[in-house]
This record gives sequence, C-alpha cells and structure tokens, in this order.
Amino acid sequence: MSHPAAGRLERWLGVILKAGVLASTGLLALGLLLQLLEVAPAAAAALIGAGLVVLMATPVARVAASVVEYALERDWLFATLTTTVLIILLGSLMVSMRG
Repeated sequence: MSHPAAGRLERWLGVILKAGVLASTGLLALGLLLQLLEVAPAAAAALIGAGLVVLMATPVARVAASVVEYALERDWLFATLTTTVLIILLGSLMVSMRG
C-alpha cells in the first residue's frame, strides 16, 4: 500500500491504539488507586475489569478499522483476510466468555 489511503489507515490505527492504551491505563490506574486506598472496593473492581476489557478490545478495534478501510479502498483480498482475522478474534472471545 503505497498510496494516500495507506497513510490514512496508519493514522487511524495509531489513534485507535493510542486511545485504547490510554483509556485502559486510566481505568486500571484509577481502579488500583481505589483498591490501595481501600475506598469503594466494588468500584475499584469494576474499573479494573473495565480497563482489562478495553485493553483486550483495542486490537479487535484495530482489525475492525482495517476491515472498513480495505473495503472502502475496494481492496477485496485484504478486506477478506482481515475479516477472517476479525471473525477468528470474535469467535475466540465468545468461546473464552462461555467457559
């Protein structure tokens, strides 16, 4: 991908990864702080859980954004390949949540 759309995809993926990591870090740090201060243990646990979910969802969001970008570019080979990866990721998530 050496055309302008490649730069756009790279910028979007960077934004998604940065936002996911920052949001996850904030939630985890706040949850840990509340837990260490022994204030609102239920809220601390919820924040830590949310931080972990955001952290795990970040790569999935990255793959989903890639699917959209490749489809917009009409690059059907890469759209199909990234859709396959997305289906595998989501399937793995669903299986892990059942057990």
